Amino acid sequence: MNKKRLVPKTFLSLKSTINGPFDIIGDVHGCLEELEILLQKLNYRKIEGIYKHPDGRTAVYLGDLADRGPHCLDTVKLVKGMVDAGTALYVPGNHCNKLARYLIGRNVQVKHGMERTVEELKELTEQERKHFANQFLELYNSVPPYLILDHGKLVVSHAGIKEDMIGRLSERIIDFCFYGDANGEVDSDGLPIRRDWAKNYKGKPLIVYGHTPVPEAKLINNTIDIDQGCCMGGYLTAFRYPEKEIVQVNALAVYYDSPRFKPIISPKKEPFEEEEHEPLPPFPYWDHIERIPEELKDIYLR
Repeated sequence: MNKKRLVPKTFLSLKSTINGPFDIIGDVHGCLEELEILLQKLNYRKIEGIYKHPDGRTAVYLGDLADRGPHCLDTVKLVKGMVDAGTALYVPGNHCNKLARYLIGRNVQVKHGMERTVEELKELTEQERKHFANQFLELYNSVPPYLILDHGKLVVSHAGIKEDMIGRLSERIIDFCFYGDANGEVDSDGLPIRRDWAKNYKGKPLIVYGHTPVPEAKLINNTIDIDQGCCMGGYLTAFRYPEKEIVQVNALAVYYDSPRFKPIISPKKEPFEEEEHEPLPPFPYWDHIERIPEELKDIYLR
């Protein structure tokens, strides 16, 4: 694994006893308005600034919260608030990894949409920047690279995971969860070339992932990619589990151009009205999640 990469150093177990139901949400990339529209479409209610579901459903974010879209920092704050309240789970993506490294002073290349996040950070006061950095790093450092849910029937990972990796941790597996099955080469646009691991997947758990934007969410060999390129003018997608239903909202604009992705729709404005509701009972999800063994933590920070 590239030693420049920063991976979470203290994290919860790979397994969660939360059995759902879940609303798994693809790469948000700073598309805050679309995210709030999607949460409302899924019947989440904003109560004292935190989105919660009246039926106790849990949102699951597949990483890449920031970069490219217009509201990167506020997107992170929304997700952090839900995770802290126990109404959401989160696994990090490669853009999360890069932001973590940037915030601790590592030398990273500010490109591929990270410019948006850095611009927002520069608009903050020094105290505000420190507070945001602490909040994001607290979130990032508390989660595993993938999660095993519903007694092993469901696995969520930012870029996917192969069947022989499930239930294990290594530098190679962590790398795969962040970046997918990259072959080490880049294309003419400087983007990494990735192998299509899903076409050879033969595992029993359903794998829900994102990372590689595709125009449509389709089940392939018991895997589904729910990154439909919202920041590029596509959709922000949620996969409802165990119902196996797709819920989507259109992007409100094209925020980022990529040579690899062209949306199959034209951006369409959808109405959004923020609503406040009566408080719901607390959701004690975190009481049911075990800590990962100490002996596995030494691989997580290089």
